[in-house]
Amino acid sequence: MELFYFNFNKQIMETSLMTGAYTAFNSKISDDEKQIFERATQGLHGVNYQPIAVATQVVAGTNYKFFCNTKVTALKAITQPAMITIFQPLKGEEHISSIELCK
Repeated sequence: MELFYFNFNKQIMETSLMTGAYTAFNSKISDDEKQIFERATQGLHGVNYQPIAVATQVVAGTNYKFFCNTKVTALKAITQPAMITIFQPLKGEEHISSIELCK
C-alpha cells in the first residue's frame, strides 16, 4: 500500500469530467458501504479514520473512494483529511488500494 498526497478539489474536477469515472461524492454513506469500510480498515493501527463521504466506480467489482477525517492516536494529534480507496472484487474480500493524505 502506498501513501500519496493530492489536491481534493482537483480530484473532484478530474473525476467528474471523465466518462465511466466515479460517481459524485455522497455524504449519506449506506450501511453496506460502512460495513465495507470497516472490514477493509479493521487491521489499521495508529490512525483513526472517520468516513465523511463516498464515491463509487463499477469495474470488475467496485471501487470505493472514502473521503475521511483522520486522527493519529497520539497526544495533541491533529485531524487531517484523507482519501481511502477500497476495491471490492466480484468474489473475495475487499481491500485497501491506497490511502492519500489531502492537502
